[in-house]
Amino acid sequence: MGLTFYGVRGSTPCDGPEFARFGGNTSCVVLEAPGHPPVILDLGTGLRTYGRVVEAARADAAPHEPPFRASVLLSHLHWDHVQGLPFFAPLFRSDSEVEVFGPRHADGSLAEVVAGLMRPPYFPIRPDDLAADLRFTDVGDDTFDAGDARVTSRWVPHTGPTLGFRIDLAGRRIAYLPDHGPGCGHGAGADGAIAAGVLELCDGVDVLIHDAQYTPDEYEQRSGWGHSTVDYALRVAQESGARSLALFHHDPGHSDDVLDLLLEAAVDRAGRLDIPHVFAARDAQNVTLEPVHAASGPPTRGMP
Repeated sequence: MGLTFYGVRGSTPCDGPEFARFGGNTSCVVLEAPGHPPVILDLGTGLRTYGRVVEAARADAAPHEPPFRASVLLSHLHWDHVQGLPFFAPLFRSDSEVEVFGPRHADGSLAEVVAGLMRPPYFPIRPDDLAADLRFTDVGDDTFDAGDARVTSRWVPHTGPTLGFRIDLAGRRIAYLPDHGPGCGHGAGADGAIAAGVLELCDGVDVLIHDAQYTPDEYEQRSGWGHSTVDYALRVAQESGARSLALFHHDPGHSDDVLDLLLEAAVDRAGRLDIPHVFAARDAQNVTLEPVHAASGPPTRGMP
């Protein structure tokens, strides 16, 4: 089973030579296993790149192009997590089927909330204008099937209704918490305690993809903004027994050189915390999950 990171930034996409190695697209990760439909984690600007990959594969399969089937796990509706939706090429094909599972809102159904974001005058077309069979399903503290994957969703502390997910597929378990700030919003623990739902999602997972946006100094200035420090992500990994930690949702102000320094410090601390493996996610990074033969061994193979 493989993970591909198509977008790893938070808040806003960014561009420039200082972001060339880690990339500037916003949150989008795809989980794939042979014989199973893909699971797409969030709809940030990286989704456009994934759409090009899908269309290239379909072209290679011509004239017997298979229909596209996928499930989306949408953590929340902030712009950086939905901007890729109208640029996803498979949605312009009538033989595509995509079901989006996302957070319940008091303001209306998930379909209504998404339609409110994607309509004139803010955008020239609406979700109903797309040719694909695009469906929306509201979830909260739930367990459900997304294609062949078994998914557990829990509310996590952030600004506004936000979900974290655990995905069980093909014998592997992934946790995805791209936007999570201790002491902020729904389900926040007292005095920075890790919320029970967060630990439930991350318990013993093969890979934990976790918000790691801030340095401690930045967090002091932005503690109510709904994001975590690298140290907090390491703490979640340690307390939950995650086998591998992917630092994610990189701050748009953090250059490649800054991320190198943050990762170097994180790897050093992970060794002292007995966290088997930690890496900073990059655009276009592929991670293949191999069988784990010992609890102390890293479960992934990919770019460090």
